[in-house]
Amino acid sequence: MTTVVRRATQWNRPLMVFVSAMAVLAVVAAVGILVDSRVLTGAPIWLKPFKFAVSFVLYGATLAWMLSLLPRRSRAAEWAVTVIVAMAVIEMIVIVAQVVRGQTSHFNGTSPLNGALFSVMGAAIMVLFLAHLLVGVVLLIRRIPDRAAATAVGWGLGLSLLGMLAAVPMVLPMQEPGIDGISGAHSVGVVDGGSGLPVVGWSTTGGDLRIGHFVGLHALQALPILAILLSRFATRLDERTRARLLVVAGAAYGVLTVLLTWQALRGQPLLRPDAVTLAAVAALVVATATATGLVLARRRRPELALAA
Repeated sequence: MTTVVRRATQWNRPLMVFVSAMAVLAVVAAVGILVDSRVLTGAPIWLKPFKFAVSFVLYGATLAWMLSLLPRRSRAAEWAVTVIVAMAVIEMIVIVAQVVRGQTSHFNGTSPLNGALFSVMGAAIMVLFLAHLLVGVVLLIRRIPDRAAATAVGWGLGLSLLGMLAAVPMVLPMQEPGIDGISGAHSVGVVDGGSGLPVVGWSTTGGDLRIGHFVGLHALQALPILAILLSRFATRLDERTRARLLVVAGAAYGVLTVLLTWQALRGQPLLRPDAVTLAAVAALVVATATATGLVLARRRRPELALAA
């Protein structure tokens, strides 16, 4: 464990400084949840900065780890990472500033200042998206030596971009709730701030676009974790087979992200799927199981791999 921590301190410096700052902010926000009784859109006012800070800790640490897998440094990737950190800092400053002011940070155009701050956040997210895309391109070009790890990193980066895009419907005209000064919403079919699941706050009475957004973003961690588990517990599988299994998992994960977004757009709560949604999920499960079975059926036996 000590060795892992020591190696982590040598990862990309801007990202790790950012991760440390977000960890501190997460603690501050957690204290805020306990001591600040204010509520905003049906949730403790410090819950949003807490969730964003934790998410950025995971995002920054994972991205730094991915860059450490490159056979040599990339100035383009390092430049893009610096831009990502800058944009993320801008977003968090706006979120925390709005909490201090007792205002919502998202979709808020109730005053010139609120509208300007939301526009700044939107611009920062757009730039972050492009910088994240550049990092993904660099990692694909530079070729991480371990084939399974490279597959997991590539799919994780790509699907996290899909997760970012899943948030786009939140600001489309169809999401305007008809409230003066409010230009978008997380929920579909119901007003934001209603009954929701614990901690995440996802609506239990209507669709919620945050679900597909969340799931897609965290492919960045899910696919590499799966790669690590396969390398540790599926030692009888050769590297090519593990990579193919990760392709199946990545494709299934991407379809799941789209499916969850589609479910939300239909105004349907996550835990109350209709027959059409259940049929789509069943089809995804069958297709994934079939593809996994085919990959395993084609795997090379260890003795054959050694002979080759």
